[in-house]
Amino acid sequence: MTTSRPGGDRGAGVTAAKEGDFSAWYTQVVTRAELADYAPVKGLIVLRPDGYAIWEAVRGALDARFAERGVRNGFLPVLIPESLLGREKEHFEGFNPEVFWVTRSGNDEIGDRLALRPTSEALAYTMYSKWIQSWRDLPLRMNFWNTALRAEIKGTKPFLRTSEFLWQEGHTAHATEQEARDEVAAMLGIYGSVVRDELAIPVIHGDKSEREKFVGAVYTSAIESVMPDGRALQMGTSHFLGTNFSGPFGIRYSDRENREHLAWQTSWGVSWRLIGAMIMVHGDDNGLVLPPRVAPVQAVVVPIVRGDAAAVAGAARAALAALRGAGVRAVIDEREGFSPGYKFNYWELRGVPLRIEVGPRDAAASKVTISRRYDRSRSELGAGELGRIPGMLEEIQRAMLARAEEAAGRLTHRAGSYGELAELAGRGLVYAAWCGGGKCEERVKEETGAEIRVVPPGGADGAACVVCGAGASSVPVFARGY
Repeated sequence: MTTSRPGGDRGAGVTAAKEGDFSAWYTQVVTRAELADYAPVKGLIVLRPDGYAIWEAVRGALDARFAERGVRNGFLPVLIPESLLGREKEHFEGFNPEVFWVTRSGNDEIGDRLALRPTSEALAYTMYSKWIQSWRDLPLRMNFWNTALRAEIKGTKPFLRTSEFLWQEGHTAHATEQEARDEVAAMLGIYGSVVRDELAIPVIHGDKSEREKFVGAVYTSAIESVMPDGRALQMGTSHFLGTNFSGPFGIRYSDRENREHLAWQTSWGVSWRLIGAMIMVHGDDNGLVLPPRVAPVQAVVVPIVRGDAAAVAGAARAALAALRGAGVRAVIDEREGFSPGYKFNYWELRGVPLRIEVGPRDAAASKVTISRRYDRSRSELGAGELGRIPGMLEEIQRAMLARAEEAAGRLTHRAGSYGELAELAGRGLVYAAWCGGGKCEERVKEETGAEIRVVPPGGADGAACVVCGAGASSVPVFARGY
């Protein structure tokens, strides 16, 4: 049985220009490419099959890497008693304005209010304190695929800022400080490899400033990417928690000499904003452009029926079988009542990496015509050579990363003075020397709107802070963000 897709909303292509109205273009691509739609509740979206399939591809890539480090998946409930949240007040106060509360159960008032999970530290670490007793219980590495809810009402945008979102959050406990620090670096490396290798998006690694770090963390490491509009997007974070949570939650273990210690902890996470980044980085005025590794459909076969319909249909179905036999995620579009041009636009909007066209001449000559989505180039291939398509998809994957790296390079700048930093803010990533002082950081944000996104490894090589002129300790990346 062949596979086809429903017709959808006829003629609903992208009308906004990516360079002319980036925000409208983005929203149109999300909805008209049928990745997601708006829910009846403000701030929420409904994920459609292709959008969810992309998330599943990201999840699969992460799970494979997590498993190599001994991380196992678990599940945590969405309801968290307020009494648990009070154990780490400093951490929770940062989320309090965004929390949804459950105060009633049926007709009865709930004595201990229940928070709809903004993040899971309180619940996870309550359980860890039960599960960890001895050095034999360490390290404990768990990951949770779930949803989080935060009251984002203003400035919502699908995948980038919504009141409920899909994410994963990992939580680990270790016997030594160094092991926990190594875990932070390893998990950030995993995030970087998935974003780069699967989504074809370049990233910058570094640490957050003291002002921007996760509340409750000793330090936060992160990966950032620049979007085509010049804004930075945080792609993933990994936090060294030290004993800041193991103390309040009583996560202790006895060592080999039966001496008691607090466990050292980490937490780390990414969300479906990675899908938003992929849309922005690779999409064009015709819609989505999907990296082959995460594309739900990697190739669509489109029969162009004129003349000998039976011969064309047979050749098209043979091409489909050959593609699937080569491990390609392929479908055939045999819908009646739609012109070839309509079908081309339909699949182009949805970002399918390859279109395989089979017309009467192709069938007669035992060949197909291939159209690549990412650069719209066309070529011919013998029907017996379709086993080369997986290699072609990998070439496209590499080419998309290279093109994204070139674009990011054009949006990356260096500022030697405060005036240059102010001028470049909003036009991409700006490297500028910084003394490490909070007052200088605050001035930049207030006057330019740019924040320190990450502080990459390395010093300032004797440079002076572009804000105050004092000796600089680092050269962070400044940018306006999402």
